[in-house]
Amino acid sequence: MSRIVAIDHGSRRIGLAVGDTETGMAFARPALRRRSLVVDLDTIAALARDEEARLVVIGLPRNMDGSEGPQAAAARDFGERLAAIGLQVAYVDERLTSWHAAEQLADEGRRVRRRSGELDSAAARLILQEYLDAQAPPEPAQETE
Repeated sequence: MSRIVAIDHGSRRIGLAVGDTETGMAFARPALRRRSLVVDLDTIAALARDEEARLVVIGLPRNMDGSEGPQAAAARDFGERLAAIGLQVAYVDERLTSWHAAEQLADEGRRVRRRSGELDSAAARLILQEYLDAQAPPEPAQETE
């Protein structure tokens, strides 16, 4: 089993999620309110250590045309800093994950306050779930008669 941490990188909060390759399931964790680069990196490194995770999956905010703007550059820079402290880093296109996360929370009847960070962590969970789903072996085809 391989544990993985995922982040939805933001300027005010970092959404967090944890999952593993054995179950293929991702779970949201409380979001991290941004403090400073050093504190944020230390907090994520501690979470990875506590979860016995070597890999951090980072949502890469691309524009709708697939290009990368300033937010994607900030996410990549953060990823490079995580790699520099010894974590493996992978990126997942996160277009529309916050919107999908808000829709899922609304479908569950939950009203989310933006400052709570719940939406950010729900987006991180979707980012990680997409990564895990892409890693899973394909289901064997069922024979039909």
